[in-house]
Amino acid sequence: MATLVAACAALSAQAQMDTSRQDTAVIIPFMPFQHYALDEVEVNATRADVRTPIPFVELSRAQIAANNLGADLPILLDQTPSVVTNSDAGSGIGYTGLRIRGSDGTRINVTINGIPVNDAESQGVFWVNMPDLATSAENIQIQRGAGTSTNGAGAFGASINIRTNAVRGKAYAEIGNSIGSFASRRHSVAFGSGLINDRFIFEGRLSEIASDGYIDRASSLLRSYFLTATYVRNNTVIRFNTFSGKERTYQAWGGVPISYIDSLPTYNPYNYKDEVDNYTQTHYQLHFTRYIANNITAFAAAHYTKGGGYFEQYRSEDRLSNYGLAPVEIGDTSISRSDLIRRRWLDNDFYGGVYSLTYRDRKIEIILGGGWNNYVGAHFGEVIWARYASNGDIGHRYYDNTGRKLDGNTYLKINYDLSQKLNLFLDLQHRFVRYDFVGFDNNLQNVGQQARLHFFNPKAGLGYAIDKYSRAFASFSVANREPNRSDYTESSPTSRPKAETLYDFEAGYQRAGKSYQFAANLFYMYYQNQLVLNGQLNDVGAYIRTNIPQSYRAGLELQANTTLFNCLQISANAAYSQNKVVEFTEFVDVWDDGSQERASYQNTDIAFSPRWIAGAEIMFFQQTKAKNSGNHRFDAAWISKYVSRQYLDNTQSLERSLAGYMTNDLRLRYTLKQHFVEQLDLTLLVRNVFSARYSPNGFVYRFRSDGYDPTGDDPYTQASAQGGYYNLIGLYPQAGINFMLGLNLRF
Repeated sequence: MATLVAACAALSAQAQMDTSRQDTAVIIPFMPFQHYALDEVEVNATRADVRTPIPFVELSRAQIAANNLGADLPILLDQTPSVVTNSDAGSGIGYTGLRIRGSDGTRINVTINGIPVNDAESQGVFWVNMPDLATSAENIQIQRGAGTSTNGAGAFGASINIRTNAVRGKAYAEIGNSIGSFASRRHSVAFGSGLINDRFIFEGRLSEIASDGYIDRASSLLRSYFLTATYVRNNTVIRFNTFSGKERTYQAWGGVPISYIDSLPTYNPYNYKDEVDNYTQTHYQLHFTRYIANNITAFAAAHYTKGGGYFEQYRSEDRLSNYGLAPVEIGDTSISRSDLIRRRWLDNDFYGGVYSLTYRDRKIEIILGGGWNNYVGAHFGEVIWARYASNGDIGHRYYDNTGRKLDGNTYLKINYDLSQKLNLFLDLQHRFVRYDFVGFDNNLQNVGQQARLHFFNPKAGLGYAIDKYSRAFASFSVANREPNRSDYTESSPTSRPKAETLYDFEAGYQRAGKSYQFAANLFYMYYQNQLVLNGQLNDVGAYIRTNIPQSYRAGLELQANTTLFNCLQISANAAYSQNKVVEFTEFVDVWDDGSQERASYQNTDIAFSPRWIAGAEIMFFQQTKAKNSGNHRFDAAWISKYVSRQYLDNTQSLERSLAGYMTNDLRLRYTLKQHFVEQLDLTLLVRNVFSARYSPNGFVYRFRSDGYDPTGDDPYTQASAQGGYYNLIGLYPQAGINFMLGLNLRF
């Protein structure tokens, strides 16, 4: 340690270049209220600021860029508190996801520049449709709990607000290239015109990302662009954004059978050469912001998202009747099954608008706003080849239906300084949802139907500035969330689930000193009618999610970071939580007679909700400034992540669980600022240095079979310690040691 201190002291005596932080999570210290820049107003309504009594972190452009070598955006958020990430391909490219406080992507509200992104039907976010979005992100804010989510899906675990819009008045050009394990590569070019004639700014990005994946055949080819044009005049900003992603991803959805996880960890059950997901999604956003008076700002935005594509599957010996095809008669033989190839299509349109009117003075901020969004999704399937075509034509369409969803909201937000130290936050929202769909009626006939839901979501809290370095807060929020489209289409009005309700209590403390920051947050999230899979069949014979009357999450989250000796930065976060279902009934299929058994459980852990999640980064940096050779910076960071055991279902069975794991990454980064280049970054990221073997995601199906042992025929099936019972388990293992090497040039 004495040697390190001496070395750091010597380095700190040298001239310093840019000292912007490179760690992965920022704790926002308390500071006096400040006006937003004009180009920030458009995301103000969906964002928290230093006075908002909720826990949140923000990542700056520099922090995002430190690890941005091609991995999908969820992987870049892995070091933020209470986050667990996963990748189907095992390499961080392709289909990826994340959970925050145990809540999956369908319960995390995502907006880009205040525009909702969550799929209207499933309520999830498919990040693979927005490749390299992180390169265009100016700032990412992650709010935990109900947060301040306003537009789009209800937040039942967290909100992610991505801001791409930032007025940059200086012209630039940027080239980024990365290569690494599994033939992974990323290439991008970006430009900015700077301010032209004091009125116009144009920016753009073009990217391609590809990888073979860690899992066999789990390849991805992802292309995207981002273009923006901005008009600035006096007190007005008009901005048009369009960004698009086209992905072709070989399916790795099937997971690795549990019996292969040690011997064949890269196994992929799909072998057909075109077993791919092929989809394009294009976004258009038009933003208008204007200062009406010194204290009043108006904002409005219109948006349109066009999506279209399919996933293709080879089906072996599938029933012709499943596709509306008649049996094939060959001589005296009637053939009712055939090998075939099918495509399942989705052609959807999502459009609408959001608005807000903001009043600010020295003590109060009032925001009145709302949004209206409409979704139309055409679902259809085609048989493009069959060994026995029966009475089907080329491109035989075997199903065709359209889903519609209208989502509207109105809200009022108030931030009021009751005194120099005490602040009041109030957020009142009414939300309306209307589904139009084809589903089963009470006579089990498929007919057109409509569901209407009204939600009132109040939020309130207090923030208290203890002194200029520290702050405490407490808040209470109510959030409501509608069932997914499939919950309606695969049920009848008799078996249809209820909407979910969350009561979220948050209390926190933050302190920021000259060289350190610390935050602690207590939370209690109580759910009524949370929707889960329990194996039960409804009245139309479908496995659907059912309501659990009571469940909760309660925990403590800690964050800290510090700078020592002017050359050592340490940041860490940890979360401990109890995530419980108060009472749970499991339904188990009995293969022998087609019936179902039931088993009851009390106070079991909620699926995919680890008790412990922790992350840490230790970074040593050296920076020098020389008149002739420019500014140089070198940093070496050791990054660790720990996730405790997760259960695959709500029974808290060790047989149906994912073992805890710890990973360690190494990042080496050299930055040069010289006359001929504004900034050069050379980065080597070595992930999972010790090749830890782990699976952060999986699935399970439990059943009973007394007369037949399927373990010899199905590698996914494992015999239970409880005689006669079996667990069908698929896992998603992540890659061992792998690397990415990137070079980024900015002029």
